[in-house]
Amino acid sequence: MQHKATHIGIIPDGNRRWAAQNGLRKENGYDNGLLPGLKLLRAAKQRGIEEITYYGFTVDNCKRPKEQVEAFKTACCNAVKLIEKEGVSLYVCGNTKSNCFPAELLPYTEGKDSSNNKMKVNFLVNYGWEWDMKNDWLSRKIPRIDMVIRWGGMRRLSGFLPLQTVYSDFYVVDDLWPNFQEKHLDDALEWYARQDVTLGG
Repeated sequence: MQHKATHIGIIPDGNRRWAAQNGLRKENGYDNGLLPGLKLLRAAKQRGIEEITYYGFTVDNCKRPKEQVEAFKTACCNAVKLIEKEGVSLYVCGNTKSNCFPAELLPYTEGKDSSNNKMKVNFLVNYGWEWDMKNDWLSRKIPRIDMVIRWGGMRRLSGFLPLQTVYSDFYVVDDLWPNFQEKHLDDALEWYARQDVTLGG
């Protein structure tokens, strides 16, 4: 029996490493992750994916140098604006009480256009699993995730929605996020279809 992933989580890792490999400052890598995010969204929609959750940045990421923090905050704001134009239902989740949360994204924390017939996109901004847990799991409106795909070769979830990923299959792409290709997504979906998905049963 083949299984179809309807909700996928995306960890777009490798922006800083990509920038270093291309002779750029680390903070310049984040802008180069915007177009891949848009390409993935459109490809996923074509393949019948019903929901995507992107990992924007974490509470812990805010410990990085100031110029990097400002760069990924700006990139996340730009990403949300681009995604909104794609005709999807959009929800931003994260610690809004922190100075690291971009004020211009506050309207999206209530959800934008939650029409049932539209693809749903969740975007984690200044998210932290400890913050989520201590606040009665504010992310709980995001449903269970079938598969998490991480670019950049690292084999860890980095605190990505522990409640929703308790039974998620985990697929790793060794290539860096700015090098995204639709083949990465197709390979992940084909791999998931072959998995023995029992949800503990």
